[in-house]
Order: sequence, then C-alpha cells, then structure tokens
Amino acid sequence: MARRDTKARIAFWTVIGWVVGLVVFFPVLWMIITSFKTEREAFSSPPSFVNFDWTLEQYHLILEQSAYLKFATNSVIIAGGSTLLALLFAIPCAWGMAFAPGKRTRGTLLWMLSTKMMPAVGVLVPMYLIFIKLGLLDSHIGIVVVLCLGNLPIVIWMLFTYFKEIPKDILEAARMDGASTWKEIVFVLTPMAVPGIASTVLLNVILAWNEAFWTLQLTTINAAPLTQFIASFSAPEGLFWAKLSAASTLAILPIVVLGWIGQRQLVRGLTFGAVK
Repeated sequence: MARRDTKARIAFWTVIGWVVGLVVFFPVLWMIITSFKTEREAFSSPPSFVNFDWTLEQYHLILEQSAYLKFATNSVIIAGGSTLLALLFAIPCAWGMAFAPGKRTRGTLLWMLSTKMMPAVGVLVPMYLIFIKLGLLDSHIGIVVVLCLGNLPIVIWMLFTYFKEIPKDILEAARMDGASTWKEIVFVLTPMAVPGIASTVLLNVILAWNEAFWTLQLTTINAAPLTQFIASFSAPEGLFWAKLSAASTLAILPIVVLGWIGQRQLVRGLTFGAVK
C-alpha cells in the first residue's frame, strides 16, 4: 500500500513538473514559430499555430541586412571577458572566506549579496558620467567591467559554497609539502572544485549574455551585443513581430546550445556538496 502511494505521488509530481515546464517553455516555442511567419501572418487574428506558410524570409533578411555576426561577437567578448575577470577576483576571495574566515565574513557575504537588490537605474547617471569621463562609453572593456562587478557577488557566493565543502586537511597537507598560497589555489583547490567552478562559469555567462539594461545604456555601435541587436527591430511605427522573433531566436540560440552541452556539468556543480 505504501509503495502504491509512493508511485502515485511520484506520478502526480511528474505530471505537475511537465505542466509547469510546458507553460514556461510555451512563450519560447511561440517566438520560434512566429519567426517562421511573414509579418502579415504574425499579426493575424486569431493566431495560427501550425496552419500557415512556413518561411525563412525573416532569417534571410536579418542575416543579409544586419550585422548579426558583429553583435554575436560582441556578446561573446562581453560574456567571456566578464566571466574571466569575475573568476580572477572571486576565486581568491572565496578561498579566503572559506578557509580563513573572520568575524565579519558572513556579514560581508550578506552585504555583497544585498547589493544585487539595488535598482541599477539608481546608479545609472553617475555610471554614465564616469564612463564619459574615462572614455569607456561604447567600449568592450567598460561593459565587461560593469557586468563583472554586477555579477561578482553571486560568483563569490557560489564559489564560497563549493569551497566550504572541500576538506581543509587537503590544503593543509599541500602547505606542509611547501606549496605557496598561489600554488595551493591553482594546483590543489581549483582542480578539486571544477564542477562548482564550471556551473558558476555557465551561470555567469548566461547572466552576462542576457544583460539588457547596462548594454542598452552604455553601448551603441562598437561594443553593442545581441540585446542591442534585438532592440534595433523596434521602430516608431511599431514592432515587427516576425523579424523580432527571428532576431530573438538567433540571439538565444548560442546560449541555449551552451546550456544544453553543459547541463550535466551545471547540475553536478549545483548539487556539489549537497550529499555528504
């Protein structure tokens, strides 16, 4: 009887999971379908789900008449650069907080995380003025630094959590063998925390890739990523839904492929240390 109840409970939550997953995925699916329509069919009422003339016209127009590759390259540079810079600061910081904590370590971690609750628009004006003064407006290095600083609290928190699960005895043994702090971090700690670091990297890349507020405010042409590419398909006379859907599909495609390839590593990293 208990086994039957367990199976029924599992079946119930499985159905609930599929329903929630389909509801969440439906807007993405509708966007992809709309990208294969003409502008006239995209505005048709009632909308057609499959009964329309499928076409690649929007993709041809976007790839031929816009600099998609330039925007995609900028997104790769910004996401990759901000992630590497964040790791450069976060790994030593998380190491210090995990293995040499002080009285204010927990409070410092909470304070760093609380900065993510501040509305970005609240510091837009000073940030804009600083960028103009330093000549960083519409530059790769400027937006890389901004996204690095914005995501750094989350990166430090995640790495701190992973590092806490690594036995201190291993690091102490490395010190006894004469390893310096640098060698301890690079050759002992980092290899042991690869799953956690990999999931942190993937999450940071996704956050940087999807960032819209700062990229729309601090970039125009030279360093504009795919978020600017999508925004360019809105016009004073209205939105071109089919073209906008095709542009959005092309924008999310690389990060979806990356997430699909790294999903096993991401799940492994997110559950790192969950079971002892």
